[in-house]
Amino acid sequence: MPTPEHSNGAPCWIDLMTSDTEKAKSFYGELFGWTFEAGDQEKYGGYITASKDGKSVAGVMQKMEAQAAMPDMWSTYLQTGDAAAAAAAVTANGGQVYMEPMHVPEQGHMAIFGDPSGASIGVWQPLEHKGYQLAAEPGAPVWHELHTKDYDKAVKFYQDAFGWDTAVLSDTPEFRYTTLGAGDAAKAGILDASGFLPEGVPSNWIVYFGVENADAAIAKAVELGGSVVRPPEDTPYGRNATLTDPTGAIFMISQELPRGGGETP
Repeated sequence: MPTPEHSNGAPCWIDLMTSDTEKAKSFYGELFGWTFEAGDQEKYGGYITASKDGKSVAGVMQKMEAQAAMPDMWSTYLQTGDAAAAAAAVTANGGQVYMEPMHVPEQGHMAIFGDPSGASIGVWQPLEHKGYQLAAEPGAPVWHELHTKDYDKAVKFYQDAFGWDTAVLSDTPEFRYTTLGAGDAAKAGILDASGFLPEGVPSNWIVYFGVENADAAIAKAVELGGSVVRPPEDTPYGRNATLTDPTGAIFMISQELPRGGGETP
C-alpha cells in the first residue's frame, strides 16, 4: 500500500490521550498488530508512535494531571500549511482555540481547536513528520467521522474554516451526512448525531480502524479488556462496530465487505 498523500484540510494524523499507556500499548498492539516507539522524554514528553508493518499509524500520549477529569479519547488532526492561520480562521468562524499552535521540534506544528458544535479537532502543520504512513487497510485508520449535535453549523464551519469542498451523501430526516470530497475521493464525514448522542455527551470525532474480520476483532477486543458500545452491523460501507479500549476510549472498526463503489466506511 503506497504512503497516503495528505492534503490541507483533510485528516493526516490521529493520537490517543490515555490514562494508561502500557495498557493501551498492550491492547492495540494485540488487536491491530502495532509496535511502539517512545520519543525523547525531554524533547517530546515521551510521546509514543505506533507503527504497523514499519509504517507509522498513530500516536499515544499519557494524560497529564490537569487532564485527569477528561475522558481517554482518540483525536483526529487535519493537515494545515499554517497552524497560526488555521487558529485565526477557527476563531473567525465561531470556533475556539483549546491549545495555541506550538512547535514540536523538527517534526511540525500542532494546535487543538473546538468547533462550534462542541467537538475537539486538531491541526498538524508538517515538517519532518508528514502524518500517518498507512491508511485504508486493516490495522490502520480508514475513516474519520464527526458526530455532531449541530449539523448545519458544523458543516458550514469546516467549509469556511478549513476550506472543505463538501458533498451531500444523504439529506433525509433519518440520515443527514456530508463528506469532505465525494465518492471514492472522500476523506472524512459529518453525521447529524443530534438524534442519538446522549445528553451530556458532546459532539465528537470518531476514528474508524480497518479489520479483516469485525466479529473476530470484537471478540479479541473484549478478551483484551475492551467493551462493545454498538454491536456489528452490515452497512453499504462495511461491517462496522463501536468499541472502547480498556480505559474507555471510543473507536470504531470497519471490515470491508464485497461490494461495488468506494472505500468510505
